[in-house]
Amino acid sequence: MIQSYQQDNSMIWFDEELINDPTFPLFDAHYWQDQNKVVGSATGRGTTWFVQLDNMQAALRHYRRGGLFGKLVKDHYWFSGWEQTRSAQEFKLLQTLIDAGVNVPRPIAARAVKSGLTYQADLLSERIPNARDLVSILQEKPLPEAMYQKIGQEIAKMHRANVNHTDLNIHNILIDEQDKVWIIDFDKCRQEASGDWKKRNLERLKRSFLKELHKRQICWGEAAFRYLIDGYNLLIKE
Repeated sequence: MIQSYQQDNSMIWFDEELINDPTFPLFDAHYWQDQNKVVGSATGRGTTWFVQLDNMQAALRHYRRGGLFGKLVKDHYWFSGWEQTRSAQEFKLLQTLIDAGVNVPRPIAARAVKSGLTYQADLLSERIPNARDLVSILQEKPLPEAMYQKIGQEIAKMHRANVNHTDLNIHNILIDEQDKVWIIDFDKCRQEASGDWKKRNLERLKRSFLKELHKRQICWGEAAFRYLIDGYNLLIKE
C-alpha cells in the first residue's frame, strides 16, 4: 500500500511493502556509496545510481532539467502543491500502469523537498533485472517479427490505460532475459482521455528508430516497425 510521510519541508511517498522506514536516507547517493551498496550507474541528464536493497536492486534518480533553461536552473521546479511535484506524479503513474498490467518498474519511494517557491525531487524505483534497451540490443543483432509485435502490444497496453508517454523512444524500451518487454522513464508523462497523442507517441518512436539507424547503424528496417504496429493494432482494438 502507498503511504506518505511529511517532515518539515519535505514529503515522501513510499510503498510500505518495500520500505518500512521513510526517514531512512533512501535518496542519499553518498550513503549508498559508503555502505558499498552502489552496484552500477548510468549517465544521462544526470547520474542514475543503481543500489542494492534488501530484496531488489533499485534505480535512484534526481530530477534535473534539460535544454537551455536547464543550464541556468539545473534541478529546481516551481512548487504548486505536493501532489503536483514531478516525483509524486511519476510515482503514482507507475502504480497506475502496474495496476493496468503494463510492464513498468515498480515505484519504491519518491521525495520532494520544498525551498521557498521551488522544490527538488528524487525517485527510487525498481531496476529491471537482466534487461537491456533496444539500442544496445539492435547494435548487436536484429529482432524477430514476434518480438516487435510484443513491443507493440506493450505500448498498446499503456495506451489502453490512457497514458501518454511523451518521450517514447528506443532507449526507454527494455527487453529482459525472458524476452519480456518493459517501458521506462515516465517523467512528465500523464493520463489523457482524448486527443491524437497516441499517434504522436508512435511517430516519435519511429523517429527514434531512424535516428539510431543513422547514428549507431542499428539492425533495423522499415518492415520491423510495421510488425510493431501489427502487434499494437491487434491489442488496441480488442
